[in-house]
Amino acid sequence: MARTGTGPAGPSGPAGPAGPADPTGPASPTGPADPASPAAPADPAAPAAPAVTQRHAFRAYLVPGESGALSVIIGLIVIGAIFQSRSSHFLSPVNLTDLLVQGAVFMLLGMAEVFALLLGDIDLSVGFVSGLGGVITAELVTGSRDWPWWAAVAAALGVTTAIGALQGTLIARLRLPSFVVTLAGLLACEGALIWIVGSRGTLPIPSNVVNDLANGYLAPAAGWLVMAVCAGVFAVLTARRDAERRAGGLAGPPVSLTVAKIGTAVLAGLAVVIVCNLNRGVLSPVRGVPWVVLIVLGVLVTWSFLLNRTRFGRDVHAIGSNAEAARRAGVSLARVRTAAFALAGLTAGVAGVIYASELRSVSSGTDGATLVLYAVAAAVIGGTSLFGGRGKPLDGVLGGLVIAAIYNGIYLLGMSAAAQDLIFALVLLAAVSADALARRARRRGSR
Repeated sequence: MARTGTGPAGPSGPAGPAGPADPTGPASPTGPADPASPAAPADPAAPAAPAVTQRHAFRAYLVPGESGALSVIIGLIVIGAIFQSRSSHFLSPVNLTDLLVQGAVFMLLGMAEVFALLLGDIDLSVGFVSGLGGVITAELVTGSRDWPWWAAVAAALGVTTAIGALQGTLIARLRLPSFVVTLAGLLACEGALIWIVGSRGTLPIPSNVVNDLANGYLAPAAGWLVMAVCAGVFAVLTARRDAERRAGGLAGPPVSLTVAKIGTAVLAGLAVVIVCNLNRGVLSPVRGVPWVVLIVLGVLVTWSFLLNRTRFGRDVHAIGSNAEAARRAGVSLARVRTAAFALAGLTAGVAGVIYASELRSVSSGTDGATLVLYAVAAAVIGGTSLFGGRGKPLDGVLGGLVIAAIYNGIYLLGMSAAAQDLIFALVLLAAVSADALARRARRRGSR
């Protein structure tokens, strides 16, 4: 099993549990509303918005840097085909399930980084903030302290959220560059992590509940039930939202695209449950969807709703698109920035707890510097813009899957660390280039 360190265009609509995101998103006070924004109701006196054609809607899903969900999915299929041709074990049920577990940390860190990138900032501390969250959890459930697992996890997440809020306050109130502040946060968290672990080197986690967060799994029947509920809720919400947009005179995706989104989400859910429910045990049967998949799904749904269906989310996108215009529109830049970095810290803390759970221990050798590089790469590969104003939590999940697939395939083939770095560099460069080209094309089209 591969390990890391010691050894999931304009703002988009809410992401479904397993399908591609809506290529359009919330309106920004910096310019005209996005034609498919879930924002305010249509003005009866205003002319009806032009319908979004099937061609344009499909293009938004295909072009990297616009929405790009489909392009990332196609990339995942290509990566899977390449590694399967070199190793027949890559697409086996046990390896695919392991890939989901291993990729959970990348997905969560990618979602954490999305909050900073949406503002046009960057958070270099998420790797060691996540490591600190794992260390605090392990320390509190170990030895004489013997805290209940839920209290230890809550305390760890509280600390990581506070760290994010502090960094956001320094950036917003003192107008310090996010690069410098979060680099200082990286160094401070690394020092705190080493200090807590001390000479022990490694802290084992005795709590079975904490360890099961990444290593436990649902019963097969429970996996089917959860999938059916998630798919049904996603289908109803997506169909109703798109229908309301079309009925209200707002531009919305055609019915065919709505059906395609729902179908993709259902197929993705079916694939995950079928693969995870196949026996992957050696001495005894092991079947079921890992708990960590539900944790990532829960974070994805929560942050997608927050960023795409609330005023806070519209403010975040607006600041990233044009901070001065957002300020003149009444957006509190300091409050929104502080909250966004706090949420990034919270999400990084969840990633740290999962990482510690996966390894069943934490170590002072946690490579947070590498983890933050993977976090930025996951967000950008998924489609979040480095220039701010465009991105969604699903980008972190899809990009995290790409990174996990490459990392896992390289491990199976026994390739060197040099080859791994070169491959990641090429993938990241391709994603950033696509983002820059798409941004340039939009500027030309708006003239």
